[in-house]
Amino acid sequence: MPAKKSSSARGRGKVKRVMHEYKHGELKSGKGGKAGKVKNRKQAIAIALNEARESGAKIPRKKAAGRKKTAKRSTTAKRKSTARKTTGRKRAA
Repeated sequence: MPAKKSSSARGRGKVKRVMHEYKHGELKSGKGGKAGKVKNRKQAIAIALNEARESGAKIPRKKAAGRKKTAKRSTTAKRKSTARKTTGRKRAA
C-alpha cells in the first residue's frame, strides 16, 4: 500500500499539474465543454491553488487586498478628541 501524501505534497502536485496544462495550452477556465482556454498566468495559479485546496492541501487563503492595519488609538486619546466644549449659551432652534 503506498504511503499517504502529505497535504503540502498534494498541493505541490496539483499546482505542478495545472501549470503544466497551462503552459501547453490545455487548461480550461470552466468545467463545461465550451469553456475557454486560460491565457492569463495569474488565473492559472488561482485555479491551481483552488484545486489543491479542494483536494485537502493546507494552503491559506489570500488576505484581503487594500486593508492596512492601523494603530489603535488609546481610549484617553479618543475621549479627548470627541469631547465637546460647552458654553453658557443655548442653541437657536
